[in-house]
Amino acid sequence: MPVIVEPPKINVNRRIPIRQPELAILFEDDRLIAVAKPAHLATIPGRGMTDSVLQMLSRQTGLPCTGTADPRLRVVHRLDKETSGTLLLAKDVAAQRHLSEQFQNNRVQKEYLALVLGRPQMDEGEIDAPIAPHTTSRDRMAVTKHGRAARTAWKVERRMRQFTLLRCYPKTGRTHQIRVHLKYVGLPLAIDPLYNAPGPGGRIGIFLSDYKRDYRPTAGQEERPLIARLTLHAEKLGFVNPDGRQVTIECAPPKDFRAVIAQLSKL
Repeated sequence: MPVIVEPPKINVNRRIPIRQPELAILFEDDRLIAVAKPAHLATIPGRGMTDSVLQMLSRQTGLPCTGTADPRLRVVHRLDKETSGTLLLAKDVAAQRHLSEQFQNNRVQKEYLALVLGRPQMDEGEIDAPIAPHTTSRDRMAVTKHGRAARTAWKVERRMRQFTLLRCYPKTGRTHQIRVHLKYVGLPLAIDPLYNAPGPGGRIGIFLSDYKRDYRPTAGQEERPLIARLTLHAEKLGFVNPDGRQVTIECAPPKDFRAVIAQLSKL
């Protein structure tokens, strides 16, 4: 049975010294460990980043994340920094190779929840469009006939005014695949500064006042967005464990994702 774990809350008030919360562990055995990755946290260390899932989990478990000796934490796949959800790591090089081979050959079952801007006419569909690096932007990907094959299936979970909650099934694993494919068919993520940037002076986030005329924030307080990050959540991951068992791991959407769906559903 899938294991559903509520991701931890990350306190960002830096004026008060607090103990950093631990990552929620969704699954663990002698060879693997899966965690609920929070948004705003990179998978691996990077330029200008003070922390990452890899480093946090190393401190939490006592397993090293550098060097060549096993056991040590080894990255199997990655999620974008602003994407929340299920993230899988290996504890030894053989397990890493076993899992990486499944990802590379598209044998991992992946399910994402995506809140998009727009209302598809159909209830489900599949996007089959090759993807390659953008010709003028080093940070972006694009659909192009000279790209690598990429397929994403999708179905409608809920329609809410001009928004739709989709369940996406990426059949391949290209960089930014879901984001690029949904933009390509006119259903960009509701919040995506890279592929669906707001116009000049526009706010990044979904604000209740934009959709509820009688809404007023508390006197003296600035309105906070319902969600202000990439509206994408990696909910499920299915793979073959090194011991031969089929494993499915599930991660419940975090509070901000649930809150925006609940509020938009009421409008």
